[in-house]
Amino acid sequence: MPDVIVEDEIQKEQYMTFKCSDEIYGISIKYVNEIIGLSQITKVPETQDYLIGLINLRGKIIPVIDVRIRFGKEPLEYNDRTCVIVIDVKSTVIGLIVDAIDEVAAFAENEITPPPSVSDLAMQAKKYVFGIGRVNGEVKLLLDPDKLINDPEPEKDDEAEDETEEE
Repeated sequence: MPDVIVEDEIQKEQYMTFKCSDEIYGISIKYVNEIIGLSQITKVPETQDYLIGLINLRGKIIPVIDVRIRFGKEPLEYNDRTCVIVIDVKSTVIGLIVDAIDEVAAFAENEITPPPSVSDLAMQAKKYVFGIGRVNGEVKLLLDPDKLINDPEPEKDDEAEDETEEE
């Protein structure tokens, strides 16, 4: 009996892709709880600028970050395409405000290439990208959600050091 290679057996991981500025980013679907429309956001004083505030999602209070601001891009006025991707990373539930949802794309491990060390990516965004996938010639920047929500802002650390030095 001849050996038969079945391409469908190759495990592909699915990524929810979304638009932010002119780029398309992806986050593994295993982290995505749901996608919701933008609802009322309660501002929280003295937080990072990208932490827009809190939303009440069926009785659960969830922090919401604006991915565009997190990546050091200019804020954009929210519109009817703006939505929130609710993700769960190591038991931390957080909402990501994105410009628009793109699609669900699937990549095998060998179809994901590491990001180049020198690229046109904004340095702020690049540190959250673990790989690059391509679908029909379109580049998708694949994000590490743990770094995205847990990586501290260096500017805030520097300010804290400055205040300590002044005392």
